[in-house]
Amino acid sequence: MDILEDLQMRGLVQQTTDEEGLKKHLEENVVTLYCGFDPTADSLHIGHLLPVIMLKRFQLAGHRPIALIGGGTGMIGDPSGRSTERTLNEAEVVKGFSEKIKQQLAKLLNFEQGENAAAARDNFEWLSKMTIIDFLRDTGKHFGINYMLAKESVESRIQNGISFTEFSYMILQSLDFQNLYEKENCTLQIGGSDQWGNITAGMELIRRTREDEETEAKVFGLTMPLITKADGTKFGKTAGGAVWLDPDKTSPYEFYQFWINTDDRDVMKFLKYFTFMEQEELQSLEKELETAPEKRTAHTRLAEEMTEMVHGNDALDQAKRISSALFNGDIKSLNAEEIEQGFKDVPSYTKTKEDANIVELLVEAGISSSKRQAREDVKNGAIYINGDRQQDLDKAIGAEDRIDDRFTIIRRGKKKYFLIRFQ
Repeated sequence: MDILEDLQMRGLVQQTTDEEGLKKHLEENVVTLYCGFDPTADSLHIGHLLPVIMLKRFQLAGHRPIALIGGGTGMIGDPSGRSTERTLNEAEVVKGFSEKIKQQLAKLLNFEQGENAAAARDNFEWLSKMTIIDFLRDTGKHFGINYMLAKESVESRIQNGISFTEFSYMILQSLDFQNLYEKENCTLQIGGSDQWGNITAGMELIRRTREDEETEAKVFGLTMPLITKADGTKFGKTAGGAVWLDPDKTSPYEFYQFWINTDDRDVMKFLKYFTFMEQEELQSLEKELETAPEKRTAHTRLAEEMTEMVHGNDALDQAKRISSALFNGDIKSLNAEEIEQGFKDVPSYTKTKEDANIVELLVEAGISSSKRQAREDVKNGAIYINGDRQQDLDKAIGAEDRIDDRFTIIRRGKKKYFLIRFQ
């Protein structure tokens, strides 16, 4: 199965500019391709994973991917898929974002793989050197207003309003394709389906600027579908916001939990999209999902594959250990770092390290509403300290109850967890 067939099997091809031509081009050449990533935050999130993994698929098939950081376009703002203008960040902020994103991409793509090693480029390098006169004379003249207005990314914004700044984004992205084509023989641009207009505009710019050349430029565009979830919610979002690739913003445990909690209706689609499993294994997992859904084998494989890919094997082991401990109630097996991850979003209370009577602590931390209620909770067996039921009203919470001398986990009832922090 060649790369294009594999992508189609996985449902990853939304549009191509010339499918037969692209197929032949990929079969006969080591193709340089690129995808752009605008630095709108200090980390990529899982919405960026699909294009990164697409670049990796092409690299594994022998082609050369370029991850283009939009240090220049990130200061302008892409109107695609948005109903309002983006907030413009200062140059130093965008530069800082760009550096962090480059570091993340280096963990996901192979930048040291011989002749088809991945490369990172930043369009600030060429866009920042261009004067407004150069921009208008050499590039702007190739874009008709009617042509630009017909593009979906612009057309969808006309009624709500679009500034000239964002209106010009299409031209800047076209310049990226032209620059990479001329300097690095990059002949394929990939992106989400919302980038179709920008991709084809770049191809048109290359064609127009080569009208005097004897040979026609062979350039192609390919888009992948925008990911939708079966329940109608936006992919990559949780109650706490975006799911980030930076472990300091979304812990490996939270990352693992996001994938393992995938809707049954989405899990096979995500396995095809995001993992490198062969068709036979995918079919086996799909069959087991149908015959034994309670085992959640497909969900577990998805969570394991994604967490290891993004955070590494040690982080995966840690995420699985936290998940197992919470499921089995074996809180004492966790260390302080794992407690931080596993109980990041539960209510917490900070106190000094003196011993505290259990009833008084329950009231002080807001776990029970009154001393009377606290006594009832303890006597009725509703209170657990680090996973162990505690029914002694005279129990003093002391050093032996502190995990790594920093935390005590109190559970009230079956599911209400509270984190006591000691300072």
